[in-house]
Amino acid sequence: MSQSQLVGTRNALTTLKSAPGTYALVLGSNSSGVIQIGSLGPLQVVPGFYVYVGSAMGPGGIRARLSHHLRPAPHPHWHIDYLRTRVDVEQVWFTYNSEPAEHQWAKCLVAMRGSSLPMPRFGSSDCACPSHLFFFKQCPSRRIVDLLLDGSSKRRKDSSNLD
Repeated sequence: MSQSQLVGTRNALTTLKSAPGTYALVLGSNSSGVIQIGSLGPLQVVPGFYVYVGSAMGPGGIRARLSHHLRPAPHPHWHIDYLRTRVDVEQVWFTYNSEPAEHQWAKCLVAMRGSSLPMPRFGSSDCACPSHLFFFKQCPSRRIVDLLLDGSSKRRKDSSNLD
């Protein structure tokens, strides 16, 4: 069974394990502007909240991946690295699991009321998801975390629950 967490960014790194898992970054923007997301193209950033989902299955797991995401990357590599130059991490949601659940989380987020896709293919150029980045005018609530984590645990029981 996975252990799920909702943490603020101040203590996030001190509580993280070097275990595989799935995570979401809740990012806040107070300003508007255009930013180039690598070769993907320009993204119009507007005030509100962005939720980015990913998985950390490699060496260092959740701790290593979030350590990277919680500080600006001097040499952007992933789509999220470019966006992080314009937005702040407000919250980190994660669960430890040996099977990535980022695609199920993306399916859940895209279907939520108030969710929109600010940029197709963001973070999802290697999968069939329309995006791994979602926009909300208001800060997403803890209810969303519960839905995501519930979907992850149900997926382990029945891999077709979100299709």
